[in-house]
Amino acid sequence: MISVLVVEDDPLVGEAHETYVNRVSGFAVAGRVRTGQEALRFVERTSVDLVLLDLRLPDMDGLQVARALRTAGSNADVIAVTSARDLKVVRAAVSSGVVQYLLKPFTFAAMREKLEHYARFRASLGHDREVNSQAEIDRAFSALRGVDRAALPKGMGEETLGAVVSALRANPEGAPAGAVGEAVGVSRVTARRYLEYLVNKGMAERRPLYGAVGRPEMAYRWIGEA
Repeated sequence: MISVLVVEDDPLVGEAHETYVNRVSGFAVAGRVRTGQEALRFVERTSVDLVLLDLRLPDMDGLQVARALRTAGSNADVIAVTSARDLKVVRAAVSSGVVQYLLKPFTFAAMREKLEHYARFRASLGHDREVNSQAEIDRAFSALRGVDRAALPKGMGEETLGAVVSALRANPEGAPAGAVGEAVGVSRVTARRYLEYLVNKGMAERRPLYGAVGRPEMAYRWIGEA
C-alpha cells in the first residue's frame, strides 16, 4: 500500500483530494495537513511514500516544502498540485524533485491516472538490484508519462486504444487478445497489435495461458495499478 500525505490549505479541496486518493487501488491517505510546516512535521514523525503537495500554501511556498523534505533526508516523492501554469514554476518543480505535476482544477480520473503512473514507476524501481539494461530504466521513467497518444503508430487510433485499456482494466487477471477484441469490437489481430503496443510501452504484460491443447495462448494484463 502506498501511503500519501495530502497538503492543501483549503479544507474542502483537501477533503476532496483525500477522497480521490483513497478511491484509487493501492493507495491510502496517511494524513492531511494545511500548511508547509505541518507537512514537514508530519513527515518527520510519520513515514510516507508520496506527498500530494499544493504549491500555494499560507505559510511557505510549496517548492520550499519539497526542497526541505530532501534536505531533511525524506525519501517521499512529490506530486505538485497547483493552478500555476508558469513554465518557470514547472521548471522549478522539476529541479525540486517533483515527479509529477497536476493542474487544478482536475477530475478524479486525472488524479487516478497520475497515481497509477506513479505506482508503476515505483514498482519498476522498487527492488534493490541492478537493472538489466538502459531500456529497463527508460520503461520505468516512461511509466510516469503514460501512453503518448499523440505519437501512436500509423493505423492506430486513440479511441480504440482507450477501449483496449478499458477492457484490460475490466479483467485484472488478464485476458487473451481474442477476448479483448470481442469486448472492443475489433478483430483478434487488431486487438493484439494494440496489446503489444501497450506491452512495449510498459503499460501491460503478457504471459502464456496453459491448459489448452497445442501452443499456449498469450494473456495480457494491465499493470497500471501494480
